[in-house]
Amino acid sequence: MPAALELKKTVNLPRTAFPMKANLPANEPRWLAFWREMDLYGRLRVLRADAPLYLLHDGPPYANGNIHLGQALNKILKDMVVKSRSQMGMNAPFVPGWDCHGLPIENRVDRELGGKKEGLSPLQVRRLCRQYAEKYIHVQRQEFRRLGVFWDWQNDDREEAEGAASRTAIYRTLDHDYEAAIARELGRFFSAGSVYYGKKPVHWCPSCRTALAEAEVEYATVTDPSVYVAFPVRGAGERIPALSGQEPRAVIWTTTPWTLPSNRALCFHPDFVYVAVRAGGGVFIVARDLLPGVADAVGWQDPQVIASFTGRELADAPESGAGTAEVTAEPPYREMTSGPASRLILGEHVTLEQGTGIVHTAPGHGADDYYVGARYGIEPWVPVDDDGRFMEAMVPAWGGQRVFDANRPIVEDLASRGLLLATTDIVHEYPHCWRCRGPIVFRATPQWFIAMDQGQLRQRAVAAIHRTAWKPPFGEDRIAAMVGHRPDWCISRQRTWGVPIPVMACGACSTDDELVFVSDPRFFEHVAGVMARAGSDAWFGRPGASGAPEPYADESEARAVLLPAGLGCPRCGQAEHLARRFEIVDVWFESGASHAAVLTRPGLRWPADLYLEGHDQYRGWFHSSLLVAVHGRDGQAPYRQVITHGFTLDGQGRKMSKSLGNTVSPMELADTRGAEILRLWTAMVNFLEDMWISEEALTRHTDAYRKIRNTFRYILGNLHDFDPAAHAVPVEKMLEIDRYILSRFDEVRQRVVDAYDRSEFHTVAHALHQFCGVDLSAFYMDVIKDRLYTEAPGAASRRSGQTALWLLGDGLCRLMAPILCFTAEEVWQQLPPAEGRQESVHLELFPGPTGARADAGRWRALLDLREQVARVLEAARREKVIGAGLESQVVLHGEPPAFADEYGLPWQEFLDGVLPELATLFIVSQVSVAASPPEGAVGVEDGPLAGLALAVARHPGVKCPRCWTYVEALGADPAFPEVCARCAPKLAAGLAAGAWAGAVAEG
Repeated sequence: MPAALELKKTVNLPRTAFPMKANLPANEPRWLAFWREMDLYGRLRVLRADAPLYLLHDGPPYANGNIHLGQALNKILKDMVVKSRSQMGMNAPFVPGWDCHGLPIENRVDRELGGKKEGLSPLQVRRLCRQYAEKYIHVQRQEFRRLGVFWDWQNDDREEAEGAASRTAIYRTLDHDYEAAIARELGRFFSAGSVYYGKKPVHWCPSCRTALAEAEVEYATVTDPSVYVAFPVRGAGERIPALSGQEPRAVIWTTTPWTLPSNRALCFHPDFVYVAVRAGGGVFIVARDLLPGVADAVGWQDPQVIASFTGRELADAPESGAGTAEVTAEPPYREMTSGPASRLILGEHVTLEQGTGIVHTAPGHGADDYYVGARYGIEPWVPVDDDGRFMEAMVPAWGGQRVFDANRPIVEDLASRGLLLATTDIVHEYPHCWRCRGPIVFRATPQWFIAMDQGQLRQRAVAAIHRTAWKPPFGEDRIAAMVGHRPDWCISRQRTWGVPIPVMACGACSTDDELVFVSDPRFFEHVAGVMARAGSDAWFGRPGASGAPEPYADESEARAVLLPAGLGCPRCGQAEHLARRFEIVDVWFESGASHAAVLTRPGLRWPADLYLEGHDQYRGWFHSSLLVAVHGRDGQAPYRQVITHGFTLDGQGRKMSKSLGNTVSPMELADTRGAEILRLWTAMVNFLEDMWISEEALTRHTDAYRKIRNTFRYILGNLHDFDPAAHAVPVEKMLEIDRYILSRFDEVRQRVVDAYDRSEFHTVAHALHQFCGVDLSAFYMDVIKDRLYTEAPGAASRRSGQTALWLLGDGLCRLMAPILCFTAEEVWQQLPPAEGRQESVHLELFPGPTGARADAGRWRALLDLREQVARVLEAARREKVIGAGLESQVVLHGEPPAFADEYGLPWQEFLDGVLPELATLFIVSQVSVAASPPEGAVGVEDGPLAGLALAVARHPGVKCPRCWTYVEALGADPAFPEVCARCAPKLAAGLAAGAWAGAVAEG
C-alpha cells in the first residue's frame, strides 16, 4: 500500500447540495419566483403550440374571503390534470375563473354600509360590491399561486395593474365581455320563446328577501309541530252512497301549519283505496293502508270502516277544470281569508310513505301543489310578504307575525275549534338558505322562468348527459334524474349586485296578468354590445363626468342607449312606453354561461374536455352549464367528461365549519408544512370520495414526502461525478441488477402514465411512493451502495449503476412533477443535464420506457429468496448473534421441489448462476451451500421455496476497513496489505486513473 494512503478518501461518498431537510415554506416561494421570471407558462404555450389541445374548464370559486381547504383541493386537482396532460404532450392551457356576483357579497357590503345604504343609488352599491369582489380575487389569485397552480401569471399581473375591464389570463363574471356573453345567452332563451314571466312558488329567503336557486338551498334539522287536521267534506254522498247522511271529515297531516290559511284543495291519489271510518265521535276519511298509523297517532279505538273507495271515485278529475265541484271540503280559515271552498282533486305525487294519504294543497306554497292546482285552474294565493310575515289584510288574526312564529298560535286555534285531531313535535330536515343559514319558505312570487319543456330542453339535456363520460359513474344517473324531474328554472333574483335580465316591458300593453316585453334577438345583441363596452352597469346608468356611472335621467335616456333603433313594443309597436325592469339573473345562469364566455376565446375551443368539481355541482354548475349549452348548441353538452370529488372532513369524519372550529387553512398549511404536503395529501387520497384530514394524516403524508425526498437525495448524491454525455452506459451493457431495476421502473412508469390519463392521482402517488420506498430504498439502493462507494470512480460497474440512477432520477422527477411540482423542480435543477434538456421539468414530457430487460422469473426467485434470508438475519440480530448484516455468513441447504414450476427454471441451475452474487444481494459477507443441514438452520415451510433451509452465523474472519466486508484475512495483495482482496484491485485502478485526489500524502 502506498505510504500514507488515507482509505476513507478512497471511498466515493455521496455529495449533493440537495438537503435532507426540505424547508418547504421558505424554498417554495423561490421556485414560484423562478417560474415567473422565466415565464414558464408562456414558454409552455409556445412549446406545445402545435400539440393536440386539451381543455379543462375551471369552475369559478366565489370571490368572498380567503380560500378554504375544499377550494385548495379542487384547484390542486385541476392543476395536476393540466400539468399531467401537458407532460403527455398536449397543449393544455388553463384559465382560472371567479364568480363575482350574488347575495353574499351584497350582504357583506350592506353590513359594512349599515344605515348609509339608504342614501346610495344602485350604481353606488354595485361599485362597492365590485371593489369587494376584486379585492378577494386578488387575494385568492395569490393563494392559488402559492399552492403551485399554473396559469398565465405575467399577463394576469399586467392586466390587473392596468385595471383591464375584461381579462384574458383569468375570467371574472364581472368582466365586461363576460357580462355581454350572459346577455347573449339570455337572448337565445328569450328569442326562442323559452322564457316566461309568471307567479309560481319558489324558494324564498325571508332574511335575504330574494328567490333562491335549487343549488342555493341546503337542509338542516329543525323541530316543528306535526298536526293532524280534519276538513269537513260536503257532498260526499253524491259520489259515495254509503256516505249519504254522514258528515265525513278528511284528515290531513302537515308539518307547516302556517300554510293552512292558503289551503285551496285536498289532493287524493287516483288509485289509492281510501276508507271512511267511524271513530272518535265522527266519520273520518284516510287512506286504507295508513289507517293503523293514523288511528294510533290520533287515539282512535277500534275504528269501524263504513265505506271504501278509490281517490278517483271521490275527487274531481282534472278535466273538470275550474268549474263548480260537487264535492268540496271546508278549509279551516275560509271565512278569515275570504277564500273558496277547497276542492277535492287528484295527484300522482301523493304517497303512502307517511301522513294520511290526503295532501293539504296550497298552490302558493309548494311546487307539487302549484302544478297539480294548475291542472285544475286553481290560482296560487299567497298571504305572506317578502319578510316571511303574514299580511294583515289577508290573514288578520296573525298579521305581521313571521310565519314560523305563527305555527303555535294556529295549532292552538285549530284545537279550540275542534279541528285538531293530534299534534306532536317532529324533528325533520327543512330547507335553509345556504348563505344566511335561515329557514326559507315556498312562496309564489312573480318571477322569470325558463320553461324546461319548451323546445324539448329537458329531453335534450338528458340525452346530452348520456353522451357524456361521468366519473364516478353514478353521476350520470344522479344528474339525469335531477334534470328529468326538475321544475321550470327560476332565473330572476331580487338583488342589486349582478347582471340584470335585459327586459324592456311596455307600460301601455302590460296588465296585472300579462307582461308584454321585447324579445327580438336584435335587442339582446345590442344590449350585449353595450355591456361589452361599459359592463352591466350600463343597464342602470351612463358614465358621469367623474367617469363613474350615474343613473339615467329617465327611461327615455335609457332607451336611447339600450334599445336599438327601429324596435318597439311587440304588440303596439311603440317605443315610448317601454321601460327597463331590474330583476337580476340567477348567479347559476351566470356561471353556467362560462363556457360561452371563455371557451370561445382565441386558443381555446368549445366544448371543454373536462369539468372537475365537487359532488354538489350536479345540481349547480354542471346542471346550469348543461342547460345553457344544450339550448343553443344542437343539444350538445359543454363538456366531454365530468369528474367529481368528495368533500373535506376532519379527522372524526365531520364536515368542516367555523362554528365547530375544525377548519384547516390551506395557507397555514403552506406556511408551516409546505404546499407540497397539501399537494401530496390531495394526490394520495381517493378524491372521488369524502376525504379526511387531520394532524395525524398530515404527519403521515409528511413522512411519505420525506421518503420520496430522501430517495432523490441518494440519487443526486451518487451522481456528483456523473456526466451523462461522457459516462452513460448503454442499457444492454449494464449490470443485470441495473437492468432489472430499470425494467421495474418501466412497469411503474406505464402504470403511472395510465393513471394520469384516468386522473387517478392516488394510484400515481402510491405507485411512486412504493417504488421509492420498496424497490429503491429497501432494495436496489441498499444493494448497489457497495459498488458505488468502493469501485474506482470510472469503473464500468460503477458507471452502470450511476446510469441507472440517472435514468431513475430523471424519469421519477418527470413523473412526480404534476404532483410535487416544487420538489421536482428542485431535483431537476440538480440532476446532471442531458443534451437538449429543458430549463424546467415542467416543460418536459413524461419519460419513455428505458427498454431494459430482465428475466422476470429469475428476479422473482432472487427477491423471494432475499426476503427469506432477511427474516433469518433479523432473527439472528434479535438473538445478538450478529449486529450488521456484513458480520454474517449465510448457509443454504436443500432443494425446493416447487421451485421450477413457480419460477420457470431448475433450482440447481438457478443457484449455480447466482451464487457468486448472493452475498452482495443479501448484503452479507459470505453465502455458501451445505450438503447437509447446517446447525441452527431454519426451514421454509410454505410457498415455492418450501424445502429450503437457511442458517446464519457470525463470520469468523476480519473486517476490511475500506468496504467493511468480513474476509478470512487481509493483505492478499502485498501492494495493499490493509485491505481485502476485493478492494485491492479497485484501489489500484482508481489510483492509476488519478482518482481520489488527496488520498495519498506527499512524500
